[in-house]
Amino acid sequence: MIDKCFVIRVYAIIINDRNEVLLSDEYMVDMRMTKFPGGGLEFGEGSLDCLKREAMEEFGQSIEIINHFYTTDFYQKALFYDNSQLISIYYRAQFCDPILFKISAIPFDFPEKVNGSQSFRWKSIDEINVGDVTFPIDMKVVEMLLEGRR
Repeated sequence: MIDKCFVIRVYAIIINDRNEVLLSDEYMVDMRMTKFPGGGLEFGEGSLDCLKREAMEEFGQSIEIINHFYTTDFYQKALFYDNSQLISIYYRAQFCDPILFKISAIPFDFPEKVNGSQSFRWKSIDEINVGDVTFPIDMKVVEMLLEGRR
C-alpha cells in the first residue's frame, strides 16, 4: 500500500517596472505548460533555499526574495504523482543584477517536443488572464494579481 503524501513546489512572482510578470513556458513530461518560474522542494531544503536554487538552475543568476505572496489554501491533487496532494508556495522576488538570460517575445520560443525545454517572457498584468497559465494553483495566483493583491 502506498501512503498518501505531499508534493511541494515553490515559485517566484517577479514583476518588472512596467507592471509585467515573468512567465516560464516549458515542455516537460511530454506536455506544453506555462507557469511561474520555480520548481520542486527537495528533502532537507527550506522553501526560500529551494527558490534560490531554482533561480540559479533556471535563470543562471540570483534572486532576492521580497515577501511571501501565497500558499495553496485548497486541495489540489498532484497531476504527475498518484496519491499525492500538491502544495505550492509563491514568493515575490526580484533579480539581484540585470537580467542576463534571454527573454522571448513569443510563447514557447524553443524547439517543440524536447523535454526540458524552457523559455521566459514578460506578460503585462493588465493583459494577463487565468487562461495564460496551465495549472489551477497558478490560475488562483493570476486572479490575485488581477485583484491587485501583490
